[in-house]
Amino acid sequence: MTTVSLTVNGKAVSANLDPRTLLVQFLRENLRLTGTHVGCDTSQCGACIVHIDGKAVKACTTLAVSLDGASVTTIEGLAANGTLHPMQEAFREHHGLQCGFCTPGMIMSAVDIVNRRGSVLDEKTIREDLDGNICRCTGYHNIVKAVAAGAQAMGASSAPARQAAE
Repeated sequence: MTTVSLTVNGKAVSANLDPRTLLVQFLRENLRLTGTHVGCDTSQCGACIVHIDGKAVKACTTLAVSLDGASVTTIEGLAANGTLHPMQEAFREHHGLQCGFCTPGMIMSAVDIVNRRGSVLDEKTIREDLDGNICRCTGYHNIVKAVAAGAQAMGASSAPARQAAE
């Protein structure tokens, strides 16, 4: 067993784990954060995407013990004080889901795209950057609309903070 200490959704956690424990197993089984889904176990579908130190990573192929000291954000950690994150709200408003299985990974990827590329995204960029996230239900049209709307909302919500910092 190996001890791992991380910050998950802003809370410090520590556990003794088998060194083979995947991050997705740790999140779902140890911490009961079941929003991170297991779809393929081979890093192909993207349902397990979380943010590690602010970057999108597939949790189904990441060993939990390799993250000692890291900060992990799951889909549950995006909402604040009972208010959906702008990207979560955009997926709801623009019907960017059907069965919902891929949605947590799509949203986590979408937030990462905005963090990397900014809030003005064209359809081609969104579709290319969502590569690695598979939806078996929607055909992606509403997902792309949701990502674009969420990106704009994220840009608008961070504008006052940027202006205050300047």
